[in-house]
Amino acid sequence: MKHHSWPENHWHWPVELNHQHGVRCGDLIFTGGQADLNQTGEVVNSDALDLQSANVIRFVENILLDLDASLANIVRWVAYFVGDEKDEAHILSLLDKATPDTCKPTVTTICLPALCYPGMRIELEAVAFCPEDISSQKMQYARGDNLPALPDGFSHAVRCGDLVFTSDCSAISPQGDVQMPDDLTAQTTLMMNCLGNTLALVDASIDDVLKLNVFYLGDGTAANWSEPALIRASHFKDPGPAATGISVQGFAIPGLMTKIAVTAGAGVSKKPRDYSWPENHWDWTEKLPYKHGNRFGNIIHLGGQVALDQNAEVLHPDNMVEQTRIAMHNIKLVLAEFGATLDEVVKVTTFYQGSASAEALHKNLLIRSGSYNKPGPATSGIPVTSLVYESMVIEIEVIAIIDN
Repeated sequence: MKHHSWPENHWHWPVELNHQHGVRCGDLIFTGGQADLNQTGEVVNSDALDLQSANVIRFVENILLDLDASLANIVRWVAYFVGDEKDEAHILSLLDKATPDTCKPTVTTICLPALCYPGMRIELEAVAFCPEDISSQKMQYARGDNLPALPDGFSHAVRCGDLVFTSDCSAISPQGDVQMPDDLTAQTTLMMNCLGNTLALVDASIDDVLKLNVFYLGDGTAANWSEPALIRASHFKDPGPAATGISVQGFAIPGLMTKIAVTAGAGVSKKPRDYSWPENHWDWTEKLPYKHGNRFGNIIHLGGQVALDQNAEVLHPDNMVEQTRIAMHNIKLVLAEFGATLDEVVKVTTFYQGSASAEALHKNLLIRSGSYNKPGPATSGIPVTSLVYESMVIEIEVIAIIDN
C-alpha cells in the first residue's frame, strides 16, 4: 500500500500539480527533488547555495518523518547543483554532517549550468529503506580502497535486502585526481571497471543491474554519444537493464568526462525478473542490450522514455508539448507489459532541454503531472542543455512498485 507525503507548511510549486513530495511503498521511500521554494513557489535565498542546501536537507527530513522514517534510513542521496568543485565538496560535507553516523548512504552529484527556476542552486532527492522488521533486513555499507575518493560518511555501495545502490562510479582515482583527463573513451572503460568492482563489494555483479544512469560530456549528437555508449553496452548481456543517458556540459571536477550510478537486484535473490520492449517501440541508432523496462519482484524500472521512432528519428522535433505527450504514452505502454499503470508509479525524473525558466519547465510539467491521478508520484525536473539526439527535448524515467 502506498503512503504519500506533503508535510504541513511544505513548499509548493507555482502551479497546481498532482505530484506529492514523497511516496512510501513497503520498505522503500522516494522523495521528489527538493528545492528552496516557499508556499507560493518562489525561490527563497536566491543564489545562496549554503542556505538553500540547509533548507532542502530539512525538507527531505520532514518528508521522511512524515512517512515514519528518518535521515538514518537514507540509502541514496542525489544532488543536482549549480556550482564548481568547491561547491560540490561543500554539498558533500553538508550531507555527511546531516546523515547520522549509523548510516553511510551512497551519493550522486551532478553539476549543471542552471536548475528549474532563476536563483535555484540545488535540487536534492533521496531514497530511503525502512523495513518494518529491521532485524530481518541487514544493511551492508561497503567502501573500497581502490575506488574513487569519497568522503568517509558515504559508501561506494549499499545493499539493503535484495537491492543494491551505488555511488557515482568514474575515472576518479582513490587519491581524488582524474585518470585519463578529457578522454571520454578511456574514462568510459575505467568507469565500467569501477562499476564492476563496486558491485563486487556487496556480492553483486554487472549482470544484476536493474537501472543505470550515466552522465557524459556531450553536445547532443548521436556521433558524440555512440562510441562511449557501445563501450558501456559491451559490459551487459541481452536482455539488459533499463538505461538513462544524459549529456551534460561539464562536471564540477575539471577533466572528468563521465560518471554512472546504478540500482541492482542482488544475484542470490529468487525474485522474478521480467523485461519489456513493446511491439514497434522506439529504438536507438546503435544496437544496445538495454530494455525499456524491467521488473524485479514488485519493483519496475523504466529507462528514459522519449519521442523517437523505431529508426531513432525524432518525432515532433523541438516541440516540448508533443514530445512530452509521446514520452508519457510510451511510459504507459512499457508499464502495461507488466500489468501496471501510472497509478503504480512512485518516482518520476524528467530531463528536459531548457534553462532556469518557469516557462520551459511548465510546458512539460503540467502535461506530466496531469497524466497522474492525485495523489501522484514524487517528481524531479532537471533542465539540461541538450539530450542524446539533436531536437530531442525531453526524456522521462519512472520507478513503479506493484503493491503485491
